Amino acid sequence: MKTDLDQLMQSRNLDGLLVIGNAEHNPPMTYLTGGGHVSKAVLIKKRGQLAVLFCNQMEREEAAKSGLKVVPLTAAPMRDLSTDTAAKLLFPKAGLTEGRVGIYGQTDISAVMLALANLHNSMPGLEFVGEGMDDNIFLRAMETKDDAEVARIRRMGKITTEVVGMVADYLTSRPVRADEVLLADGTANLPLTVGAVKSKISLWLAERSAETPEGFIFAIGRDAGIPHSIGNPDDLIRLGQTIVFDIYPAEAGGGYFYDFTRTWSLGYATPEAQKLYDEVKAVYEKIIESLSVNTPFKYYQKLVCEQFEKAGHQTPLNTASPVEGYVHSIGHGLGLNIHERPWSGLTADESSILQPGVVMTIEPGLYYPNKGQGVRIEDTYYVRPDGTFERLAEYPYDFVLKMKNRE
Repeated sequence: MKTDLDQLMQSRNLDGLLVIGNAEHNPPMTYLTGGGHVSKAVLIKKRGQLAVLFCNQMEREEAAKSGLKVVPLTAAPMRDLSTDTAAKLLFPKAGLTEGRVGIYGQTDISAVMLALANLHNSMPGLEFVGEGMDDNIFLRAMETKDDAEVARIRRMGKITTEVVGMVADYLTSRPVRADEVLLADGTANLPLTVGAVKSKISLWLAERSAETPEGFIFAIGRDAGIPHSIGNPDDLIRLGQTIVFDIYPAEAGGGYFYDFTRTWSLGYATPEAQKLYDEVKAVYEKIIESLSVNTPFKYYQKLVCEQFEKAGHQTPLNTASPVEGYVHSIGHGLGLNIHERPWSGLTADESSILQPGVVMTIEPGLYYPNKGQGVRIEDTYYVRPDGTFERLAEYPYDFVLKMKNRE
């Protein structure tokens, strides 16, 4: 949590933090400012003190919403990092003129390199350091959420499942010709495509102040068998083919994410696809029943691998980089980043535990692209302060969706 930042800075021997870039779609800056329309900003925090936010004076009122100490400047503060203003104003204003400073944020890397070169010359008392992308100080702080953060993720879960329900209703309400789902009634009888469905999804999310900065997956047939294939927009929606619908929207402006997956087969399912789904559902239920607070997340990755291997599928446990069977990890942390701590891979650090305050996904799946099949089930869970696990949004697990109209 944010209250852990000073302690984390001390443990990593950091005297200060330098965060650069926009307040939107920039998790470290969003985390400390709350987001909003503040562009090309500079935030400096000295350990043990409140952060100072430097902004363009035209955005001073937007910046003030952060509740931080705000210093308006006549131009975008990012430019001042490459000038004497940084040494004369920015860092002294934050009370930071010497020590180790961690650098974070998102902006053009060329501008950062120029700024660091100039800062090194003009402020020799400061040492600017970087951190690994999977375990930096912000990911550590973000790993546990406070009540307000969880409430925002829960709200996104409600929006997500509402839209998923609208998609299910839309698909099952379309007319059908043979095994081909049609766009609408009429003389044209045009087939429904993945692209047309995805356009509806984007519209319905936007109407609810949500967006998909990382995209989303709506994939049918062979593409459903490749976990991160987003779906070919020209593919036709047909009965009896597995559809993997993995949707991970965020609050508009680059806020908190939700992550959710269901697998559907319209009209009917082949026996082979039904068997695959039943195996994934059984493993999902076993994992949920086994969840225990303060357990290393990777324990569940090993458990799911063992269960799938018993059923005859390849997994990362005994196959290097499998391309069919179970090919990924059981889940990941979720927040301002779609993927964040705790990690669940077999090689994850023992410190990635399911401690109170963690929000994470559980998402077993099986994939056989050459058979035109893929199945994944995913929900987002919260480890409550009392150590219990809460699914943050409810939605049915129906695999076969019955069509309401048949020609």
